[in-house]
Amino acid sequence: MRAHDAQKNELKPWLRKQWVIPPPANAEFVCAMEDVLEVYTRPYDPARPVVCLDELNKQLVAEIQTPLPVESGQPARFDFQYERCGTANLFMTSEPLVGQRAITVTAQRTAVDFAQVGP
Repeated sequence: MRAHDAQKNELKPWLRKQWVIPPPANAEFVCAMEDVLEVYTRPYDPARPVVCLDELNKQLVAEIQTPLPVESGQPARFDFQYERCGTANLFMTSEPLVGQRAITVTAQRTAVDFAQVGP
C-alpha cells in the first residue's frame, strides 16, 4: 500500500467521554438523580439560593517558538514544545436561576482555597 492510498483512521482511542453510569437496576440511584434535577425547576427563592460549584485544574504553559501567522484556509500552527509555568486552579460558582457566575483563580487547590470560594 502506498502512502497516498492510506485512509485517515477514524478511531481516536485517546478521546474519552465521561458519564455518570448508574449501577445496574438501582432505583435508589435514579431516584436521587431525579431529586437533584428537580432542584433546577424550583422557582427562585432568595432565602434558599441554588448555588453550583465546579473546579478545574489547568497547566500553565508558555510558547518557546513564535507561532506561525494564521493564513486563510490554514489552522493556527504552533510548535509542540512548550515551557511549563506551573498550574492554576479555577473555581466557578454560579446561581443558574439568577444568571450570575463568578470565577476564582488560585495557585493551588487546598481545603482552605475550597472553603473561601463564594458566589
